[in-house]
Amino acid sequence: IQIGESVTEADFVDLKVDEKPVGTIPDKRYLLLNKPKGYVTTVADPQGRPTVMDLLPEDALVGEGRVYPVGRLDRQTLGVLMFTNDGELANKLMHPSKQIDREYAVRVMGTVTHEMLERLVNGVELEDGMARFEDIQESGGEGINRWFHVVVAEGRNRVVRRLWESQDCRVSRLIRVRYGTVFLPPGLPAGQYQYLEKKEVEALKSLTAD
Repeated sequence: IQIGESVTEADFVDLKVDEKPVGTIPDKRYLLLNKPKGYVTTVADPQGRPTVMDLLPEDALVGEGRVYPVGRLDRQTLGVLMFTNDGELANKLMHPSKQIDREYAVRVMGTVTHEMLERLVNGVELEDGMARFEDIQESGGEGINRWFHVVVAEGRNRVVRRLWESQDCRVSRLIRVRYGTVFLPPGLPAGQYQYLEKKEVEALKSLTAD
């Protein structure tokens, strides 16, 4: 083989450098966790708080099969959190240019008006620039405790909470129910994970295709 020559996966398993086998390509893994409250989205926490990695199987935490979170959820947010060792797909899912939808169920404390909802869809100036909800749908509740489903197309830090706070409302519960084409399975308890099916992975790849 010459420098710069491309190889296929089939070639890779027999590839040697200085007569030493390079090894095998690690299997790609794709997991979905229903993140519970109280866990930080990081591989390790210097403050000793529990991390989302504590909820994953041992074989997803070591060696070439080790997975990493796709994006973040803050400590108090629940719901869809994906993990993979497919770095190319993870980077595409998180890259701002891809504008991947994230959908949240939000319980809001405060008086919500039609004018307020219009402002949140049209755009609000936050400390780090303009932000907006792509869509807002009412989904139950009454008085000062109302539920909404909102969609954002970016992973900016605490953007859902900050948008509501800009309208003098407080988010009392926040659940990510969808990331791109992956929905939170209704029967998956908080703190539990499952592997994504092949068709779910293919849908994510189609969504991020150049």
